[in-house]
Amino acid sequence: MSRRTVPAPPPGDAPPRPLRADAERNRRRIIAAAQQVFARRGLDVTLDDIAHHAGVGVGTIYRRFANREELIEAIFDTEIQRVIGIAEEALTHEDPWDGLVHFFTMSSQDFADDRGLREVLMVGTHGKDRVAAARERLSPAVGAVMERAQRDGSLRGDIEVTDFPLIQIMLGAATQLTHAVSPDLWQRYLTLILDSLRTSREAPTPLPHRALSQEEFDRATP
Repeated sequence: MSRRTVPAPPPGDAPPRPLRADAERNRRRIIAAAQQVFARRGLDVTLDDIAHHAGVGVGTIYRRFANREELIEAIFDTEIQRVIGIAEEALTHEDPWDGLVHFFTMSSQDFADDRGLREVLMVGTHGKDRVAAARERLSPAVGAVMERAQRDGSLRGDIEVTDFPLIQIMLGAATQLTHAVSPDLWQRYLTLILDSLRTSREAPTPLPHRALSQEEFDRATP
């Protein structure tokens, strides 16, 4: 009686082959270059721009990523998870207001440093399924931080979770406008915003950054 031959599994069922060392180096170089370009210029850049920054041909990018959206997905899923982690960390603060300030400050720093992250979260028109799912997880995390401070009575009760992205858009506009002359100026306006969100305080919070001089203002504005 002849032994039956078990057919080999179809190619689609085989585990993915690990990338060759040079291919993996190129992938890491592309990811690093894309992170830098997106952070500085936002998401409306081309794969040619990223290839030039990475020092590779655009064909090398297309061998790893079918289009720009796949590259955005590969980068910003992890970035959004970090912002969610900041919200979860804020919930561990004993004082709910301190937790809210921690969340606003740390996330605003991330958004100030990374224009692409700000756009992928606040505009919501880039990225695919993983990024969309991460965005959906962020909203309840932010809501939990805000609701905790409202229950404590320290955050005014008429603030909604949808106010958070609009506040970040305002801070982002100030950051983009003044980055060349005063990259940390957003901290001044975040402090003013947080003072307006608190239900009561003994005195205004000292501003952590001076205002622009007239000369700086003229340089920053068209």
